[in-house]
Amino acid sequence: MEYSKLISVTGLSGLFELVSSKSDGALVRSLEDKTTKFASNRIHNFSHLESIEVYTTRENVNLVEIFKAMEASTEALPNEKDPKAVKEYFKIVFSKMDFDRVYDSDRKKMIKWFTQLKANNIELKISEVPEEEQEEETK
Repeated sequence: MEYSKLISVTGLSGLFELVSSKSDGALVRSLEDKTTKFASNRIHNFSHLESIEVYTTRENVNLVEIFKAMEASTEALPNEKDPKAVKEYFKIVFSKMDFDRVYDSDRKKMIKWFTQLKANNIELKISEVPEEEQEEETK
């Protein structure tokens, strides 16, 4: 499973692998329990993990940068249900985060998602755009 195929679905807890998409929604597989279900785009919104950015005190960073900092850290993951401990954890692990604009609920999701990514041995990397496409975009 690749990081580029992972999505977050509003109204559903956890992360999902995008199995296939249709005009009226998507077939998604949960990373937690491996169940597959149809999620209607009338009810749910879908966000690719690759497209999620996090506010910092400077330029926004891609979510994968936060996950990489968490992976490189020797700090133990806090209990996601303790917002104070989660905030203190991120102050140590990724101090550039803008703590006024990144909510407790977002930091809690980052802990939960990181745990799911590690449990499924997913490599934390953004898919690269082939060089031909990059050249066309810059023209």
